[in-house]
Amino acid sequence: MGREVKFSLVFRDMWQSAGKYQPRVDQLVDIAPAIIRMGCFDRVETNGGGFEQVNLLYGENPNKAVREWTKPFHEAGIQTHMLDRALNGLRMSPCAKDLRQLFYKVKKAQGTDITRIFCGLNDPRNVIPSITYAKQAGMIAQAALCITYSPVHTVEYYVSLAKQFIEAGADEICLKDMAGIGRPATLGKIVAGIKALKSDIVIEYHSHAGPGFSMASILEVCQNGCDIVDTAVSPLSWGTGHADIIAVQEMLRDAGFQVKDINMEAYMEVRSKIQAMMDDFLGYWCPPLNRIDNSLLIKPGLPGGMMGSLMTDLEDNLASLNKWKTKNGQKPLTTDELLVKLFDEVAYVWPKVGYPCLVTPFSQYVKNLALMNVILMEKGKNRWEIFPDTIWDMVLGKAGKLPADVDDEIRQLALSQGREFMSGDPQANFPDCLDEYRAKMQEKGWDFGPDDEELFEYAMHPEQYENFRSGKAKAEFEKDLQKRKADKAAPAAAPSVITVTLDGQTYRLDVAYGDALPQASASSSSAPVGEGEPIVAPLSGKFFLTKSPQEQPRKVGDAVKSGDVLCYIEAMKIQNAICADADGVITAILPSNGDSVEEDDVIVKLAHNK
Repeated sequence: MGREVKFSLVFRDMWQSAGKYQPRVDQLVDIAPAIIRMGCFDRVETNGGGFEQVNLLYGENPNKAVREWTKPFHEAGIQTHMLDRALNGLRMSPCAKDLRQLFYKVKKAQGTDITRIFCGLNDPRNVIPSITYAKQAGMIAQAALCITYSPVHTVEYYVSLAKQFIEAGADEICLKDMAGIGRPATLGKIVAGIKALKSDIVIEYHSHAGPGFSMASILEVCQNGCDIVDTAVSPLSWGTGHADIIAVQEMLRDAGFQVKDINMEAYMEVRSKIQAMMDDFLGYWCPPLNRIDNSLLIKPGLPGGMMGSLMTDLEDNLASLNKWKTKNGQKPLTTDELLVKLFDEVAYVWPKVGYPCLVTPFSQYVKNLALMNVILMEKGKNRWEIFPDTIWDMVLGKAGKLPADVDDEIRQLALSQGREFMSGDPQANFPDCLDEYRAKMQEKGWDFGPDDEELFEYAMHPEQYENFRSGKAKAEFEKDLQKRKADKAAPAAAPSVITVTLDGQTYRLDVAYGDALPQASASSSSAPVGEGEPIVAPLSGKFFLTKSPQEQPRKVGDAVKSGDVLCYIEAMKIQNAICADADGVITAILPSNGDSVEEDDVIVKLAHNK
């Protein structure tokens, strides 16, 4: 009998790679016994990444969800693991030090055994503190090497990185091949190099199936010493997800490895329950293209975990762009045409911004920058005209050191805007925050929760948490679900929006079909708005007056200078600042905070100074 290889079920990532949302807690608790009965998993990924934010969007308490979801696996002797983003914790943006320390204490108390710590820049200054905090909290600290394929991401680069993590106390190492573009032979050499450093270090391999390398890569890493392999279950295996447990088990057994049997009756029950969840509502956010392999993903290297939300977001961007093209007498693009243009632009942008590993949040930054460039150029404009501050933070080094130098074109653009590059410890840019959130919760009369878990949730996701507590998040989710159901039921040629003009005033009307009610539009109005020059949304997304609780919102009557930030549009997980184009006074703010807006909707009116 050969060496044993264990299996992990990356249940959270299966859903994130397929679409935009995850199952509700009642669905998670319902499926857990069948996963356990499969008998082949030593580990299950139960939370982390966007998991908690999704709970908040549903109107569910994520802390309750994690406790209930991890409990049956503990009772069965199966380890639970989660994904975390080092400096960013569980969100897209960096966290304060005291919040990061609380993070691991809360997750350990809630029942999560292992945390997979990764930084998209592979900056040890971001990962090593999290290794320390996780171990102090009693968690198993698994340090991840974010795998990609570029001139700077060599075997030597990764082995050296693993050495630093092991010396810093990492209990395990994960090869996080989040886009599935690691070449099999190279991955085998990385595993062999790490085992040569420390033969008993546990190595787990995580890969996405889409580009087509994953099965060869799994075999290669196992032959070089990998201990645990991440797998998936149909109907969420393959495509932008992960290799199916059945194929991986059969392949490794044939190669002489010792692997556990699969209870196929339980497998079919898990498969059936997943399909029922998709039929219930989750399938509305699972684009069909994500269920197939696509070697076009090799060139841009975009991660499978992002492709779920990307394809959903791309629908809105394509509709908005084609609306503009039709209005301007141009031929609309197909989804495939836009996708190829986007992939080509990602390949152009990526080296220019220093080869960050394409994993959250940096994959979103590179993809969003590329997509905005594509949309701008399709409209006859120039690249880089929309360059959000959060992406500048990555380029300038605020979140950590990039693997390679920034291209001169981007460097000159930064200097022309008076932006400065940074080289210090990224954590120094984000001061402690828990006292501030304690005071806010006391003021609101909110309980901190057991183990300070509610304090943690509020500080980690302030905006989403407030929307959860107010009920707005649940209402927004249900409104989106209702719209998707109505769109699916509506005749193919039926319009969802019509525009009418009455007495010189233009109104936009949203139309729904079947039993659904029309959705309120951010740009619809029952009365004429204030006078002044219109400022339109440069892209579709959600309208926000501020991007943080500390920022004061603009209001009608405010005097502003040219270049002042008026509001934000959140698109593709990035908040894009909308600035005044001249000195003047705000005479109207049309959408409400959190409303959806479409590209070219009027969002603010500004009376210019004469």
